[in-house]
Formats: sequence, C-alpha cells, structure tokens
Amino acid sequence: MATKVSHGDDAATGSRRTPFLVELYRSALGKKYLMAITGVIFLGYVLAHMVGNLKLYQGPEAFNTYAAYLREMLYPIAPESTILNLMRTVLVIALIVHVVAAVQLTTMNRRARPESYRSKRDYIAADFAARTMRWTGVIVFLFVAYHLADLTWGWVNPAEAGASVYDKVVASFSVPAVAAFYLVANVALGFHLYHGVWSLFQSLGLNNRRFNHWRRILAVAFTVVVVGGNLSFPIAVQVGLIS
Repeated sequence: MATKVSHGDDAATGSRRTPFLVELYRSALGKKYLMAITGVIFLGYVLAHMVGNLKLYQGPEAFNTYAAYLREMLYPIAPESTILNLMRTVLVIALIVHVVAAVQLTTMNRRARPESYRSKRDYIAADFAARTMRWTGVIVFLFVAYHLADLTWGWVNPAEAGASVYDKVVASFSVPAVAAFYLVANVALGFHLYHGVWSLFQSLGLNNRRFNHWRRILAVAFTVVVVGGNLSFPIAVQVGLIS
C-alpha cells in the first residue's frame, strides 16, 4: 500500500515539473546570466548616454536638438516620448532584475561558503572594485535618483521654469555641491563598470586565462572612456568651458 502511494506521488510530481526557465533562474548560473544580460543593457546605455552628452561641447543648439530627437524618436509613427519612455521602462526593469539577482546570488554564495570558512587571504586577493560593488552600486543608484529628479522631472533643478535642456544641465552643474556629487558618483560608477566588464565574460562562461589580459584592457578602456567623458561635463561647466 505504501509503495503504491509513493509511486502515485512520484507520478503526480513528475506531471508538475517546474519549467526549465524557472529552474534556471533559481540556480546560481541562471542568476549570473541575468546579471550579465542586464549588465550589457547598462553598459550600452552608459556609453550611449555619455556620447550623446558630448554634444554639450557643440553648444545649446546641438544639445537641445539631440534632446528633442530623443523625445521624437519614431514620431509620428509612435506618439512623442513613447520610445524614450519605453527605453526608460526597460532600464528600470533591468535595474530591478540586476539588483534582485545580485542580492540572491550573494545570499546563495554565503550559504555555500559561510563567513567562518573565508580566510583573510581570500579577502585581500579580491580587488577593490569587486569588494566595493555593493557600496558603489548604492552610490550610483542614489545619484540616478537625484539625476532623474534634477534633469528629467525638474523637481530640484535650479534653472528657471521653461528653460531648455541645455540650460538645465549648465544650471545644475554650476552648483558646486551638485558638480561634486556628480564627480563622486561617476568615480563609483567607474569601479562598478570596471568590475562589471571584467566579470561579464566569466558570468557567461567565457573565462579563459589566455584572454584575461585582454579582458582587463577592455574593462579599463571602457571605464576610462565612459567615466572620463562624464567627469568632463561638470568640470567644464565649473571652469567656464561650457556656459
């Protein structure tokens, strides 16, 4: 009798197998894939965002035209700002997925390797960027929230009502505290980007010692280009190159 019930339970269990994608997500490998995919989305965004903002150096007309283009992408096929809002939605979803996967993966790693079994050597061996990912992520998140309130929604922007996008950027970076916060946030972003680019290949299973040198070069180059460009904007406003 007991054996028959067991077989019945097994059959019932077999008929309700968890979908493959759900099982993959529950695994550490699945979470690494999600972090890698969402990481690629962010890498593409920060690079495109920095390149677009270089139009600040071309003056108000060029930058305001660029800002208008972002709002009018695919207009009139799509209503104004639809594509821009869709991109923002994708970024927000990617951010949520990235953070949740990171937290869950960290929890899984701690359970698999309790703190008492971690040696001091392990801690020292991990580079600074890797060990500060949590804190640099928090700084970048806080900055993004402020950046949206400043330049997207205009809640804290010091420019007059009706000011152009260019004038709003200049007005914001003209405030020393805001410029300093922007600089600190982008230094934090730099550490985050460096480790993100470096670990991206490992998360996708493309880790090979023969290519580690090139991975490091790519991580450094990408970080220097993006962060260097971003740092130049508030500095240029503060010294009067952009006004």
